[in-house]
Amino acid sequence: MGDKANAHPGAAGRAASADHPASVRNVVLVGHSGSGKTTLVEALALTAGAVNRAGRVEDGGTVSDYDEIEHRQQRSVQLSLVPLEWGDYKINLLDTPGYADFVGELRAGLRAADAALFVVSAADGVDGATRMVWEECAAVGMPRAIVITHLESARADFTDMTRTCAEAFGADDPDAVLPLYLPLHGEQGPDGHAPVTGLIGLLSQRIFDYASGERKESEPGADQLPLIEEARNKLIEGIIAESEDESLMDRYLSGEDIDFKTLVDDLERAVARGIFHPVLAAAPAVEGARQGIGTVELLELITGGFPTPLEHPAPAVTTPGGKARPALTCDPAGPLVAEVVKTASDPYVGRISLVRVFSGTLRPDETVHVSGHGLADRGHEDHDVDERVGALSSPFGKQQRTLTRCVAGDLACVAKLSRAETGDTLSAKDDPLLMEPWDMPDPLLPLAIQAHSKADEDKLSQGLSRLVAEDPTMRLEQNQDTHQVVLWCLGEAHADVALERLRSRYGVQVDVVPHKVSLRETFAGRSGGRGRHVKQSGGHGQYAICEIEVEPLPGGSGIEFVDKVVGGAVPRQFIPSVEKGVRAQAAKGVAAGYALIDVRITLLDGKAHSVDSSDAAFQTAGALALREAASEARIHLLEPVAEVQVLVGDDHVGAVMSDLSGRRGRVVGTEQAPGGRTLVRAEVPEIEIGRYAVDLRSLSQGTARFSRTYARHEPMPPQLSDKIREQAADAP
Repeated sequence: MGDKANAHPGAAGRAASADHPASVRNVVLVGHSGSGKTTLVEALALTAGAVNRAGRVEDGGTVSDYDEIEHRQQRSVQLSLVPLEWGDYKINLLDTPGYADFVGELRAGLRAADAALFVVSAADGVDGATRMVWEECAAVGMPRAIVITHLESARADFTDMTRTCAEAFGADDPDAVLPLYLPLHGEQGPDGHAPVTGLIGLLSQRIFDYASGERKESEPGADQLPLIEEARNKLIEGIIAESEDESLMDRYLSGEDIDFKTLVDDLERAVARGIFHPVLAAAPAVEGARQGIGTVELLELITGGFPTPLEHPAPAVTTPGGKARPALTCDPAGPLVAEVVKTASDPYVGRISLVRVFSGTLRPDETVHVSGHGLADRGHEDHDVDERVGALSSPFGKQQRTLTRCVAGDLACVAKLSRAETGDTLSAKDDPLLMEPWDMPDPLLPLAIQAHSKADEDKLSQGLSRLVAEDPTMRLEQNQDTHQVVLWCLGEAHADVALERLRSRYGVQVDVVPHKVSLRETFAGRSGGRGRHVKQSGGHGQYAICEIEVEPLPGGSGIEFVDKVVGGAVPRQFIPSVEKGVRAQAAKGVAAGYALIDVRITLLDGKAHSVDSSDAAFQTAGALALREAASEARIHLLEPVAEVQVLVGDDHVGAVMSDLSGRRGRVVGTEQAPGGRTLVRAEVPEIEIGRYAVDLRSLSQGTARFSRTYARHEPMPPQLSDKIREQAADAP
């Protein structure tokens, strides 16, 4: 823990590896965009001796945001693994994007980690999205700690921010969210701001001063002890309250001085069990220093307080056929079970899979079984194949450092898994297994695209398949009704990254076009039509006449064909031809080019010729009859209506309901949900919610979520349907 007497030496330049799960710590960094996660990762890497003073690895790049897109956009857009060595431990830091569009990368990081470090900016505070992730972690008992960054900001106040964190994250038990250190401030500058130059350890009552460029430990001065007494007593009471030793609180209240080692041991156990959440501080290193302020303390918390993979329950497993199997244990000698948590493409190496090994040991060049993840609805194939593992490596920036194995509890990059995708399970080929999938958000923002040129068209299919293989939060749709290729994304930034990857990584230039919804047509009332197809041009002619009646049916009925011909006016062998003709015309539409649905078409009468009648002639006559019936009737354009469920904080319910009404939506009910939220249920035309994923985020400050499912088609308002008919008539 950070109050231990000696810091562990770092290890520079080596490929981080682990021999046993007990020496591994897997930590995911969580926080809103701009909170300082990536800067903190680089500071930890500097302290561990993995990078130089400029925060660069050997090739000059950074350890986390090394993708060209991240450089151009100046933000993280993907999950990055940064492995460090600290003493006898290997620490796998999983740096996640803070922007809401890349929540899929965050969820992958949560899956691969055993503990979470929430990074909170002292300048910006805690946003609603970070609170929601905290609640998700709490629901599964994931251990969590908090580190407050940006203490160099003029408006930063560590005490106020610690109180804010306790309110945001300690709703059930505010005394379980307490600081381990207080910042040590230097002299005030001209602006009145006193920079952070070190930390005061509350348990050890020691000063850790970084002002000289080196971490120096000393006793606090007499004037400093009263400043920390209240915070120290509160911390001790918080630790003892979570202690497994129930007699400890009585001893403390009776005046007994609890020894330092007991407090640290109880603190570490409470953190590892996920019932106590320490708050730490991090500040930039003073000029010329090798260690950022608070990084040593943070590394000691990670190695001393965060759980090992042995303490973290593994996801459930079944056979690929769904048969239950015993729970996994994190045993390097156990059956091999690993999971692909991220897939990326390297222009030189090809596909690289980031893998978390939950059981067994993964070795290079062995053959494993790849079991699919059931995301066929998102354009991902189900997999049930054997593949040979390529080289294993440990990533560090753009570098890949070779590994000889990856034991249970550790993470590694695997090269040349051509079939495995994110979410797939790797297991022994003679004992295939499938891991329970993690929750992934549904992509709800449609992006309709088309190839920019013929050359792009030839490469588009392969580029899109690779794109969705990397990102399970993206769904590829080939819409048969609108004939559009649609990429469903999580938001505009997610869509921008997808387009840029298509262009820069796969060499495919695409154009974005307006997204179309699948409209339908139906008859508003009963109508009749006569189809006459009679042609004689020497030789064999064409002769077919049929009379039909069309009437509307209730929604969801489809097309019903009824034969009421009497007296053989239409020979029996040609009645299926009439049905085929009217159904083909119905699929093409009769008013604006959209499929006709929910009607009954009754064949009443007709005429045939003994020589010139044919199957093709009666098909044509049936189509003509349906078109004539439509010309004499009022045709409704039907639009798809979605059932929308919005989970939103109580503060934003009014704004959400008003917005839904403005989208021609009908609110059908509300109900209270846990955590001060409300579930709003509404029915909204799909044409009105194409950008709802973006607009709802703005309305709710990023805290609301929604889902949508198709409900039915219903008539559009006349002014809208008339406009669409005009557009269809003007189309070339």
